[in-house]
Amino acid sequence: MSEEQICRQCGHCCERWGWGQAGSPADLRPWIDHSRKDILQHVTVYLDNGQKTSGTRITADDLHRMTKVRYWQDPSGRPLRHCPFLGRSRDGKAFCGIHDMRPAVCRDYAPWNCGDGEYQNVRCLACRERTP
Repeated sequence: MSEEQICRQCGHCCERWGWGQAGSPADLRPWIDHSRKDILQHVTVYLDNGQKTSGTRITADDLHRMTKVRYWQDPSGRPLRHCPFLGRSRDGKAFCGIHDMRPAVCRDYAPWNCGDGEYQNVRCLACRERTP
């Protein structure tokens, strides 16, 4: 995040892009190691044998066999159209329920770093204050 841009915790980024994201096996490693079934139940994994499965059914031994990882699904395997970990505090500010273990796609994202102007479609409060 640049010093000129300060996240206002509006949550519009996560509302727009907090679902249907491509993931990586590297993201899953700490979730597996810490038995974070609450996170893994929202992950779809595709293995090299063509099998599609829930993140709750994989082990660390499966990481090298993954061909695709998708975020986020409901526990029955249906894709979600929202991030299941996006919450709101009483003052209306957005927060991430898995902030300490969020995937790289979330850690590395900031709307003002988009080179294609897509940030304008996010309704980001920080971007309104100062256009990147």
